[in-house]
Amino acid sequence: MSVSMRLSRGGSKKRPYYKIVVSNSRAPRDGKYLEQVGTYNPLLAKDDENRVRLVEDRVRYWIGVGAQPTDRVARMLDKAGIKERKPTNNPQAGEPGKKAKERAEEKAEKAREAAEAAAAASAAPAEEAPAAEAAAEEQTEA
Repeated sequence: MSVSMRLSRGGSKKRPYYKIVVSNSRAPRDGKYLEQVGTYNPLLAKDDENRVRLVEDRVRYWIGVGAQPTDRVARMLDKAGIKERKPTNNPQAGEPGKKAKERAEEKAEKAREAAEAAAAASAAPAEEAPAAEAAAEEQTEA
């Protein structure tokens, strides 16, 4: 049996409240757990001491016997100074996805075509204007 330390959601709709629990990794998220080792209230201010509350000795015990914290819980443990977490590196974090790049290319292509059409349209009347004036002069002379 593998044991994980994770968040179990409580609270009502749009008012989340989480228990930090130790449970069997195969158990449902909000289902049966082995022990509650803390709470997390995301609605409180980030500098509020009641936002994350941990029972430190029980957390250390469960980590000692092999409980694996989820990424979110690992961040909380790192902030509390219980277990150090290696910083992750995602070099493509700010880069748009493949579909977004395709859409941007299509949009750029359409904009370029529209600019070419506008340039051609603005150039064409300038050439037609002297020809139209000459045709008008011929009609008045005849």
